[in-house]
Amino acid sequence: MTSRRTLLAAVAALTALGALTACGTGDPTTEIKPDGQKGPGVNIGPDQKRIRTEKSAEAAAALPEAVRKRGTLVIGVSAGSSPPLGFYATDDKTLIGVETDLATLVADALGLKPDFQVVSWENLFVGLDSGKFDAAFSNVTVTEERKDKYDFATYRLDDLAFEAKKGAGWKVRGPEDVSGKRIAVGSGTNQEKILVDWSKENEKAGRKGVDIAYFQNSTDYYLALQSGRIDAYLGPNPSAAYHVASAGQTEVIGKFSGAGVGLQGKIAATTKKDNGLVKAYAAALDHVIENGSYAKVLERWGLSTEAVEKSEINPPGLPRTAN
Repeated sequence: MTSRRTLLAAVAALTALGALTACGTGDPTTEIKPDGQKGPGVNIGPDQKRIRTEKSAEAAAALPEAVRKRGTLVIGVSAGSSPPLGFYATDDKTLIGVETDLATLVADALGLKPDFQVVSWENLFVGLDSGKFDAAFSNVTVTEERKDKYDFATYRLDDLAFEAKKGAGWKVRGPEDVSGKRIAVGSGTNQEKILVDWSKENEKAGRKGVDIAYFQNSTDYYLALQSGRIDAYLGPNPSAAYHVASAGQTEVIGKFSGAGVGLQGKIAATTKKDNGLVKAYAAALDHVIENGSYAKVLERWGLSTEAVEKSEINPPGLPRTAN
């Protein structure tokens, strides 16, 4: 049975970059669309009618023989109430979102069946380390520290956003703007690393550090914002933009590359280092970029501005934490 809380959270959060409303045609509980948009809206029901692609012989040939013979691609994902990245459809069990769609395209291009395994964020890496997962598709940013243990094939630009209560009257342009502020962030994320670094920079300069707060899911962050328990939330720009447009109670007060100053962050398919899979992922991603199915997926979820022209293997990532 569908949870009313899950359904309402999905509908609210999926009111996208141009303010999504219930679709005038079709079932309004499973389809929403931006005001003024012609044609079909965003499908949040279990029958996704996903964009699919044909197999690429070149990409499939790059797979390790054991994976090719197995016939499945085991993919770790972290799904919560975080549209448009990864979340559940209105049946509370079907995985949907841009990460799921792109992972499905990669599996298609490799001639494999996707086998999605839902775990918490920190357990994505436990699964990769143990070899349980062939890949993680869950808004993972390339970092220099992660490159010690993992290989990456990029598929989307990574931008972060500070979200505050509407009318808060302040902007975030750099570390000094969050000095003494209580800022929420996801544990173990690259945005947490940036915030920790900024806090240290403030303290070194004689300013107050950042009071960092942690919650379990996005609905908790948004409740804390409205109640005044936190000053802002630093998270993925796609989620922030969707929430701002849908709820009308918050605003983006600063946007930054997920890799920090001077470097554009990249989101990537993540796999255990030297397991022989990363070249196949990059080839599969290049295949779907070239045939247009990749662009259709990003457009479907309102993320066309985060498209990459080509998948890069292990590009420069978020700098290491200074000791």
